[in-house]
Amino acid sequence: MYSGFYKVPMAYNEVVKSYAPGTPERAEIKEMLKIMRSQIADIPMYIGSERVKTERKISIHPPHDIKHTLGYYYEGGAEHVNMAIDAALKIRKSWQALEWQDRAAIFLRAADLVSGPYRAKINAATMLGQSKTVHQAEIDAACEFADFLRFNVQFMSEIYSQQPISDKGIWNRIEYRPLEGFIYALTPFNFTAIAANLPSAPAIMGNVVVWKPSNTQIYSANIIMEIFREAGLPDGVINLVFVPGPVGGKIMSAHPDFVGVHFTGSTTVFSKIWKAIGDNLTIHNTYPKIVGETGGKDFVVAHHTADPKALSTALVRGAFEYQGQKCSAASRAYIPDNLWPQVKQLMLDDLKTIKVGPVEDFTNFMGAVIDEASFDKLAMFIDNAKNDDAAEVIAGGNYDKSKGYFIEPTVILTSDPHYITMHEELFGPVLTVYVYDKEKWEETLYLVDRTSPYALTGAVFARDRFAIELANEILVNAAGNYYINDKPTGAVVGQQPFGGARASGTNDKSGSSLNLLRWVSARTIKENLNPPTDYRYPFMLEE
Repeated sequence: MYSGFYKVPMAYNEVVKSYAPGTPERAEIKEMLKIMRSQIADIPMYIGSERVKTERKISIHPPHDIKHTLGYYYEGGAEHVNMAIDAALKIRKSWQALEWQDRAAIFLRAADLVSGPYRAKINAATMLGQSKTVHQAEIDAACEFADFLRFNVQFMSEIYSQQPISDKGIWNRIEYRPLEGFIYALTPFNFTAIAANLPSAPAIMGNVVVWKPSNTQIYSANIIMEIFREAGLPDGVINLVFVPGPVGGKIMSAHPDFVGVHFTGSTTVFSKIWKAIGDNLTIHNTYPKIVGETGGKDFVVAHHTADPKALSTALVRGAFEYQGQKCSAASRAYIPDNLWPQVKQLMLDDLKTIKVGPVEDFTNFMGAVIDEASFDKLAMFIDNAKNDDAAEVIAGGNYDKSKGYFIEPTVILTSDPHYITMHEELFGPVLTVYVYDKEKWEETLYLVDRTSPYALTGAVFARDRFAIELANEILVNAAGNYYINDKPTGAVVGQQPFGGARASGTNDKSGSSLNLLRWVSARTIKENLNPPTDYRYPFMLEE
């Protein structure tokens, strides 16, 4: 047992390295890329203390070099989900009984491993497996991953310190208990940091987890588990399984000890999960916590007083960094007619200089989209725009999957503010622009708010403060992360807690204490230091 009110090290945001020519980090990552490309990874499932392989062996290829094999993973089935649940429940009581500062030490150690000896490895895995440039990998797999761990430990200590007042003769306190069962974490391909945070955030709060990653992120998921194990995380606290989504979802939603799901992915899948949980409410031992961040159709809307250069830069970066495969990526823009000629030319000038290709070539701004299904979907929308009277492809529009899933940064100009690419999520390097009458600022703001069912991120560009204030008011529910004179991407842990509502999720704000509060069940304890010994109250006395 420990005695003391401990303060954890103050959390900080990991400094992003430049990888400029001549820097040591550039030489290190290039060497790591060579090493990892030369090896064939053999990736098992992590279930308790076992490393499980099956007869179903599936190859992993870089999206930008589909003929190269990085390794193999082993697909499991229903029996492996059940094994993982059993392993989690087996260690649950001992993990929950562990002192909170011991849990903190494990994840603080993991943060230092991520930002230190594992930095090149986790970045290289993200570059190769998910086709991220070195900069996009660095801000995600190294910095944001470490930030989540450090800040979540700090948030945990702050939550535990939040206690009620006590009257004379009474001692009141709140115990923040882990949930009474297992958490199911389902994670996306596009951010290694999100893949690490969704299982680790509940675990930091004393919960046990079954984690199913996206198949296209398994290569870096394996490195995440390496880091957690080296940091001292006990076997069984986080169990990593590779199973088809419907298989895991069916078992999860019907298990009596299921207590919560931590999800990032599509709105459609999340809706199905929610329904399945609801259909099984009488089976569960407690009402499950449902936390999800889903899709986005993120906007940039500009007032006629906006800075054209700042606006065009935000559109290029916001729409095309990491091939537009960010939930927060700018995908629809509303530009006033007085600015459009200049903004259009500035964008076209920038897009002419953008290189698309393998991420091992550091001069490339973009890599490949994640897989063939995504490529085919995006190509279809681009081809349709080329043939639609209401649309015009004014930049890009070319694509090629002979070597990798490459799509040019594409800009569609539409005369219809309700054109399909203005409201349907594409998740790729496609930006649709609608040019509006500069005198119709208020009307356009209402259009922005009502066009899409999503409400994840959005940005407003203006110099006029009255115009900004009007946008703030009308778009109050249009985005959970709202930017003024900045691109709608790049939320930083501890600075801009992330999440949206409407069709974009439950807005439980990863990167803040709000998310961690979802993974505890508070118990209020009242201790009477001088309990009464007579049932009678003073008002009952006779005159």
